[in-house]
Amino acid sequence: MDNNKIAAFIKKQKVAFICSVDRDGFPNVKAMLKPRRIDGIQYFYFSTNTSSMRVKQYMENPKACIYFYHKGLIKYTGVMLKGKMEVLTDQKTKDMIWRRGDTMFYKGGVTDPDYCVLRFCAESGRYYCDLKTENFTVG
Repeated sequence: MDNNKIAAFIKKQKVAFICSVDRDGFPNVKAMLKPRRIDGIQYFYFSTNTSSMRVKQYMENPKACIYFYHKGLIKYTGVMLKGKMEVLTDQKTKDMIWRRGDTMFYKGGVTDPDYCVLRFCAESGRYYCDLKTENFTVG
C-alpha cells in the first residue's frame, strides 16, 4: 500500500475514531475531531482533557488504534492504524498543537493542567476500499 495515498486520504477526513482498552480488557471507542498534527502516517496528535477517562486508560494500557473513513454514494474507504498512545503534558508539545479557540475548552489557556496531548504512534494498519483489504506496516 502506498503510504502517501493513505496520508492524503487521512488528511481529508474531519473525524477520527480513537480506541483504548479499559481495565477489563474491553475496547472503548470515541469520535474525535481530526488530529491537530499528522507526521506521515506514523504520528498523530490530538488535544484532550487530562482528567478524561480515555487519558486514564492510555496511562494504564497504551495499546490503541485509530480509524478514519469516508462513505461516498457508492464507495466506502477506511484506514485503521494500530499502535501505542502516549499522554504528553510537556509545554513544548502543548504549545505545538494549541489553537486560539481552545480556551473555550481549557479555561486556563495553553498552560491549563487539564489540557494535554495524545500522541499516537502507528505500527501497522489495514486499508479497505472497493471490497478489498490490505495490511501494511508503518515505519
